[in-house]
Amino acid sequence: MEIGQIATAMVTPFSSSGDIDYDRTAILIEHLIATGTDTLVVNGTTGESPTLSNEEKNALLAFTIDKVKKRVPVIAGTGTNNTAESVEMTISADKLGADGIMLVTPYYNKPDQKGMYAHFSHIAAKTSLPILLYNIPGRSVVNMTDETVIRLSKIKNIRAVKEASGNLEQMSKIIEGTDDGFAVYSGDDALTLPLLSIGGKGVVSVAAHVVGNEMQQMIKAFKAGRTEQAAAMHRTLIPLFRAIFSAPNPVPVKYALEKIGVQTGGVRLPLVSFGEGEVLFDKVWKDFQKNLPIFE
Repeated sequence: MEIGQIATAMVTPFSSSGDIDYDRTAILIEHLIATGTDTLVVNGTTGESPTLSNEEKNALLAFTIDKVKKRVPVIAGTGTNNTAESVEMTISADKLGADGIMLVTPYYNKPDQKGMYAHFSHIAAKTSLPILLYNIPGRSVVNMTDETVIRLSKIKNIRAVKEASGNLEQMSKIIEGTDDGFAVYSGDDALTLPLLSIGGKGVVSVAAHVVGNEMQQMIKAFKAGRTEQAAAMHRTLIPLFRAIFSAPNPVPVKYALEKIGVQTGGVRLPLVSFGEGEVLFDKVWKDFQKNLPIFE
């Protein structure tokens, strides 16, 4: 599985009645593939996975795989805080044709490092699919340490980690301690360029829903040695990245998609609509549009 430089954690479009809207999903998939997305991640937290039933997750994954038709890899979020359920969802994803799976650190029950290793290694033993680990202490409350990730990287099908700890030192240690075939991806859009500078591979992005091409241009500039240009692009993108996370994800990015004409509907409870934050977002978006020539 080659994830590429930008994997987009895809939002789940809903209808006015709150059901998954597959017509809107088809449009969103085409939009993402056309605007810089190298890989699609389905049923992650950006896709509001906590509010999707397992039946809905499988149906959305099957639909996405069918619509993508192997143009880009499709990774299924199958991790939960229930190891047995994670295995069940992983087996389903494999049968449906997913190119890989993403496994988040178990949330709420707060396992220690020994428990996390046992959880991930157990799931890995039940599948041949490539695995993207997902470390996000802000949501799961526990941090998977660099030592644990390095140990897990020695398992054949655990091939990458989405690091959303915000800790560049930890990411650096993972890069240093793993072989060249193991990839470290940023789980924070704002850390894409800093992570690239220490040897990371790219980003599992939310902002790529609306600025995928611009992010690809930043990465391309950096890899071509145009570091000052890449840094200027990074600084231009930072206010937008902040705005996209100014309310619980994916509320702002769904609003941003609406602004560019890609309808994905609202969010499911317990999330609520953007509300007063729209005014600030609109200002940031307008300022960003003025700076677009830097990406041309």
